[in-house]
Amino acid sequence: MRAKVPPMGWNSWDCYGASVTEETVRRNAAYMAENLKPYGWEYVVVDIEWYQPTADTHEYIPFAGLEMDAYGRLQPAVNRFPSAEGGKGFKPLADYIHSLGLKFGIHIMRGLPRMAAHRHLPVFGSDYRCDEAADPSDVCRWNPDMYGLRTTHPAANAYYDQLFRMYAEWGVDFVKCDDIAREYPKCAREIELISDACRNCGRDIVLSLSPGPAPLEQAEHLKKFANMWRITDDFWDEWPLLLAMFERAEKWCIHAAPGHWPDADMLPVGALRQCYENHPRGKWTNFTQAEQRTMMTLWCMMRSPLMVGCELTLNDAFTLSLLTNAEVLGMETNSFAAHPLWRTDKACTWFAPGKGNFCYVALFNLSDERQRLCVDTSDLEITPVSAVELWTKQTANVLEADLEAHDAAVWRVELEK
Repeated sequence: MRAKVPPMGWNSWDCYGASVTEETVRRNAAYMAENLKPYGWEYVVVDIEWYQPTADTHEYIPFAGLEMDAYGRLQPAVNRFPSAEGGKGFKPLADYIHSLGLKFGIHIMRGLPRMAAHRHLPVFGSDYRCDEAADPSDVCRWNPDMYGLRTTHPAANAYYDQLFRMYAEWGVDFVKCDDIAREYPKCAREIELISDACRNCGRDIVLSLSPGPAPLEQAEHLKKFANMWRITDDFWDEWPLLLAMFERAEKWCIHAAPGHWPDADMLPVGALRQCYENHPRGKWTNFTQAEQRTMMTLWCMMRSPLMVGCELTLNDAFTLSLLTNAEVLGMETNSFAAHPLWRTDKACTWFAPGKGNFCYVALFNLSDERQRLCVDTSDLEITPVSAVELWTKQTANVLEADLEAHDAAVWRVELEK
């Protein structure tokens, strides 16, 4: 099964936007292998515009020239990914990632390059052309590189099939497909074509759909055709966005299960926005340490995929400790059926049974002031034997905590047999 547990890894977007390079990817992959791999972090994902030679900022350049082969398939820009020279694509970089014991992923936009349609390029392995597959009336609102596909035309199916076979030959393990998760009902059939191509390419590739928010009423369709999908638009280091995630998590948590995971988006911790000269929030996360604990606790409790977006080599001690707390990360694989017990404007409690004779209980201070919060275990209909708070490592007889603003506590509770 693909994505039997929530995928965990690194994605270049939060740091480098459209400007990511091979050197950056290799550097962060090496750090992950040395420092994070033992804790479950394994995917290294190259985000958007790796095929655009002049991309050097967080922004897109409309109608820029794109690197592609004779069949309209986008290729890594050699000036940014030199190992791709000679038509090798991402295979050399994927081989390096695999040599570290990690997995390799890429970002794609749905559809095909408009340049491929305008040039009437052939679809590899078929009698069709790219202009037959393309729908010129279907253009992404925020990046005009691509045309959507005419999903009723067999050329569309042929294009996606040969595209994912190429990714399989490269050694791709993860594909983040963009401009699609929130585009229902328009893109429902295109999701199905992409999913079929992914599953039939000869390699196990995790399929992730972005951006959100994906429609909740399409949960069953998403679970059938994708391994993870975004439940929010781009998530950044702002408390109002984190606070809003509690409502999204409450609605989506029942759909988290092996093979399909609602995705709360990337974790904006550590050194961010490295490709900006100046940014109002600076180049370090704007979240307080308390807010980062809350974010990690909620993501792990709801079993969201975890994709960190920082420049890993600049991690400070706190960021590293956040990403290597084995007990907190263990909720991703050791729990099931997580759900909130109650939520007010000022506080929230979540509960998750464990895969054994234990459970997890989390308390969140959603207010702007320090609070002392507690959980009455009699309300949970459990009989605790012992409990350990997973951030402080302190044993506890009662589930209560004095929490600063926007902070969280989470206990692993051993139960009476």
